[in-house]
Order: sequence, then structure tokens, then C-alpha cells
Amino acid sequence: MTAILASNSYGKSAVRLVKVSRSGERHEIRELTVDIALEGDFESAHSAGDNSRVLPTDTMKNTVYAKAREQSIGAPEDFGRALGVHFLSASDSADRARVTVTEHGWRRLDVAGAEHGHAFERAGNEVRVARVVVTRTQAEHAAGIRDLLILKSAHSAFSGYPRDGYTTLRETEDRILATSMSAEWRYRSNVTDFDAQFERVRRMLLETFAGHDSKSVQHTLYAMGEAVIEGCDAVDEITITMPNKHHLLVDLAPFKLDNANEIFVPTSEPYGLIEATLRRGV
Repeated sequence: MTAILASNSYGKSAVRLVKVSRSGERHEIRELTVDIALEGDFESAHSAGDNSRVLPTDTMKNTVYAKAREQSIGAPEDFGRALGVHFLSASDSADRARVTVTEHGWRRLDVAGAEHGHAFERAGNEVRVARVVVTRTQAEHAAGIRDLLILKSAHSAFSGYPRDGYTTLRETEDRILATSMSAEWRYRSNVTDFDAQFERVRRMLLETFAGHDSKSVQHTLYAMGEAVIEGCDAVDEITITMPNKHHLLVDLAPFKLDNANEIFVPTSEPYGLIEATLRRGV
């Protein structure tokens, strides 16, 4: 029986980059992590050890740094597309380039009530993600948020669920809803204003989370995705992942104290994991 190479890809991952743009005493800082993968006719490298078609992954790493110096980074989607186009021009054997650009946020320090020109603090765990797939005829763009920790202390419930002999969870109409949300959405082909669209989608997600009268994580997740699909024409599909960061009410009765829904213990594991994809209907 003959083995057939069904699919293959190769590239460079976790290329870390910081770019500082200086204008006098006011600087701009961008921190990115770039992942590159090429797909195409690389069978001879696998089957015969022939590297004549394999653009070195070290060259890919160097290209990321050189392109960041040669041009403005702009939106992560724009930088990812520029890299993808370059790699297809540099490799005749590649027919598809997949580039993921993850941006780690920095914000300016406030000093004496004013923004400092060149001192920053990490903006939190949240990162912005752009995924670009470039072929020789088109480019597809997706964007997202990863690890955005959000919490609401009211208008969240969970009740009416089935019970069996192993159920100990108490129903509640007033609980903390907390999650480390990740979301990824796919843009339509004519979208170009990626920064503006990203901020728009992010705002819709957070405003819906804050204002929704939640009956469950699923209920709020759906409302958030629905708000984006109905309110943002640029988005065709969105996937939202919301791990439930449980906050358990502490029993203070042994200390002869009541607990009027005020004292909780946050837990990290185990946790509920809720995920759904919403797409635009026909």
C-alpha cells in the first residue's frame, strides 16, 4: 500500500515583535506575535528530502522584522495580509499563506493627570487577534478578542434546569456572571476599515453583556452574537467562547453571620465552558 501525503503546511510560529514609533517625546508602541504557515506543493520535501522548494522558516522570521521596519504596521489585518502576499511572491510552490497576528495592548501611564509620552503599562490579559488567509487570487480576513475578563454582579440567573440524583447546585435568580471571553468573527470580502470595525464589534459585545437580563451564560452569549450579526454589516459569522468563572457564595452560618449575596469565593477549576457560532441568515 502506497502512502499519500494528504495535506501539509509549514511555517514559523511565535515571532515576537515590538515596534516603537518616535515623534519627539511622544512615542507609539506596538507589540505583536506573528504566526505564519504556508500550504502548497511541498511533497518532495517530505517524500524525498528535497528542500529546493522550502523557503526557510528563519527567513520568514526575518521578513516579519524587515516588513515592520519598511512599512507602517497599521491594522493587524493589514500587516498580516502584506506578509501573506510577500510570502506567496517569495515561494513559487506555495498556493496559500495563513498569517495570524496577535496584538498585546499597552496604554500610556497617567502622570499628574496627563498621559505620559513614552511610559506605558500593560492593558490587561486581553489580546486582539487577526487571521488572514491569502491565496493568489484573494484574501480572507477574520478578527477576534482573546481572554477578555468581564463580570456583572446583577441581572444574572440560572434556574429551571433538570435535576437528578447527582445534582447539588442551587437555583438562583441573582448571581455573579463572570467569564474570560474570547470571540472571533469573519469579515465580508469588501471590508477595509479593520480598526474601526474591531472597535465596533468589541463595543457591541460589551454593551450587550452589560445590559442583558441573563437567564444563563448561553442566553447572554446568544444575545451578544445576535447584536453583532444584526448591528454590523461587515461581519458574516462570529464564534464566542465563554468559560464560566464561577463565584460561589460563602456559607457564613458557622460564624453566626448572614450572607446577603455579598461574600463570594472565585474558583478557577473546574469550570463550565459555553461556546456557540452565529452566522448571517440568507
